[in-house]
Amino acid sequence: MKVLTTVAGAQSQVKHQPRMLVPTMGALHKAHGELIRVASEHAGRNGEVAVSIFVNPLQFEPGSDYERYPRPEKADEEFCRNTGVDLLFRPSLAEMYADDRSVFVEESSLSKTLEGKLRPGHFCGVCTVVAKLFNVLAPDAAVFGEKDFQQLAIVRRMVRDLNFKIDIIAVPTVREADGLACSSRNQYLSSDERKQAAVLHKSLLAAANAGKTSVRELVALVRKTIGEAPLARIDYVELVDTESLQPLEVVRPNSLLAVAVFFGKTRLIDNIRLR
Repeated sequence: MKVLTTVAGAQSQVKHQPRMLVPTMGALHKAHGELIRVASEHAGRNGEVAVSIFVNPLQFEPGSDYERYPRPEKADEEFCRNTGVDLLFRPSLAEMYADDRSVFVEESSLSKTLEGKLRPGHFCGVCTVVAKLFNVLAPDAAVFGEKDFQQLAIVRRMVRDLNFKIDIIAVPTVREADGLACSSRNQYLSSDERKQAAVLHKSLLAAANAGKTSVRELVALVRKTIGEAPLARIDYVELVDTESLQPLEVVRPNSLLAVAVFFGKTRLIDNIRLR
């Protein structure tokens, strides 16, 4: 496995086609392993898998966990070696962003709901860094998880609208045995918070199996179920269209139920398709 830390070094690499990219912020876990597995499957015998690790400050709003975000470099490098990654791109902050940077990539529709509504500038940071990674590594396809569904939708829109010749491959959410969606932030949870966090998936499954079409009834059911966990504090529960991400009043084809919930200072997100 080649480990590259500079943009020039990454751009000078001879590319084996197809090249599959798995963009990450590190602290790799089994969900990343699944993204890498899918990337390897699509790369085939003659292609290659590239993983980027970069904790992108533009994605973190003021007062968030940028400084304490886990950065286990040695463990991440070993993880990549063990999962058959061909190229690891791990640039520094200075390598990715000039001090006087003044150009950003911003999506102006899908980013106004759900996470974007509560985290101004977050998806501008996502689009900017992903566009840079696409330019630096020139992948034929990139792999993203459906847990961050809004991010996936926005990256797809960016690829479409800016004519990137890159396929976006979606991978279903990877979960722990109790249903909690795998996330690097799960390690912030205390023992009690971790036990109670399983209520997120439980609430989504309850909604999916309720046979209800009214948003009001579905939201009430999800809130009631999450309320069973005393350490949970709901940020939002919303039903949106999977294409436009606009709020819906009734369940219809391509409906997505999304939640964001705090456990202490740790904010977790999850979602489920209802049709």
